[in-house]
Amino acid sequence: MYMGTETGRTAQGEASVSARLDRLPPTRYFRGLVARIAIGGWFEFYEMFMAAYISLGLIHSGLYRATTAGIFDVNGFASFLGAFFAGMFVGTVALGGFTDRFGRRAVFTFAMLTYSVASFAAAFQHEAVAMDAWRFVAGVGIGMQLITVDTYISELTPHDARGRYTAFSILVILTSVPAVAVIAYLLVPHTLLGLEGWRWVMIIGAAGAVLIWFIRHGLPESPRWLESQGRVGEAREIVDEIERKVIAETGRPLAALPAGPDAQALEARGAWREMWQGRYLRRTLMLSLFNFCQTFGVYGFGAWVPVLLASKGITITHSLLYTMVIAITTPLGAIGAMACAERIQRKWQLVGCALVVAVAGVLFGQARDAVPILLFGSAVTIANNWLIGIFHTYQAELYPTRIRARAVGFVFSWSRLSSIFVGFWVAALLKHYGVPAVFALISAAMLVIVVAVGVWGPRTNGVRLETLSS
Repeated sequence: MYMGTETGRTAQGEASVSARLDRLPPTRYFRGLVARIAIGGWFEFYEMFMAAYISLGLIHSGLYRATTAGIFDVNGFASFLGAFFAGMFVGTVALGGFTDRFGRRAVFTFAMLTYSVASFAAAFQHEAVAMDAWRFVAGVGIGMQLITVDTYISELTPHDARGRYTAFSILVILTSVPAVAVIAYLLVPHTLLGLEGWRWVMIIGAAGAVLIWFIRHGLPESPRWLESQGRVGEAREIVDEIERKVIAETGRPLAALPAGPDAQALEARGAWREMWQGRYLRRTLMLSLFNFCQTFGVYGFGAWVPVLLASKGITITHSLLYTMVIAITTPLGAIGAMACAERIQRKWQLVGCALVVAVAGVLFGQARDAVPILLFGSAVTIANNWLIGIFHTYQAELYPTRIRARAVGFVFSWSRLSSIFVGFWVAALLKHYGVPAVFALISAAMLVIVVAVGVWGPRTNGVRLETLSS
């Protein structure tokens, strides 16, 4: 049975916007919408992973050292990473609620402008303290942006394609990693127009501020968020427009409204403290533990690859070359996540990726020749980014709209907290015990993820957001 926009009503009156969105089929319109939001995320990941590819340039210029004398040593490369992730921690915890208060679209724009301006300013710093200060500000902006993108996409897309659309967004986003790797490989060893190559890499990343004004036009606010704020008329207008575009593209009337709990009734009972009550308590604890540990693999490896290779005695040129080749495999993880997003339970994909990182990481730490370095380094990179492609969907769908951004911001903040210290721990292990010890730490963190998600993680594939919230 099919119904058009005007006949898709509940017996109680106007259908909830959530029910109307969830009956929509996958279309080019949704892919275009997700791609435009993902472009904002593209610059986030450029900023986050840029540190790895300019690390040798920063160290070679004398601005930082590879190792550190302690957690408060601002002259160590770990402080460059720590300042950035400290800013992200503030952005996700202290400012994560901004997305729930002011809306997904407004914060998406504000956050991108914040970190673009800060990154541009950082490119012209000559002292470690000033550099760390601007990196902190950039981190604040990216901390807000990360949770906004996840929330935005999960609320705009139909439930039976939610994972695939989020994985598609991660695929778009992760193309930034090989892009920054190639840019760094070409620029870092050189000086252009009186500026060191690593500075140009940062300037290029700041270009997001220019693109945001083109991206934001035509992006709708999340109808689910508007509905949760009592702005039902605005929400319905946006869904009316989305339905018109879907009908025009498909040439068919819309499917019947899905059965399930009424979104508006659920939202009326909501409160932020709910994440600490009932079924949400277990989810909050599981996701907090997951996020604290996942950065050991993603950033403990990704941000340190050139330095770890250099510590093996590999030259700067070859380190950058190997790192670039490994980085080119990054989108393969997102492709795998997109292909399997709705076919395999997301919780088990997270478990499998963590196991691959644990095993391949240890083998990478022991490798000395080019082939095993590239093979195991690529395996870690693909698994890490497959994990990224899945967990961004997974954590956003475990909370209701009324608290989604704040709850995701809180659990995601644990990854920012651990990221502050991971750099210092990696530097200390590298200095005293070598590369194998670094990967022993990473593997231990991955095994914690295997247990936490495997035991406590709920199944979510194909389930409506409102059903998961009921």
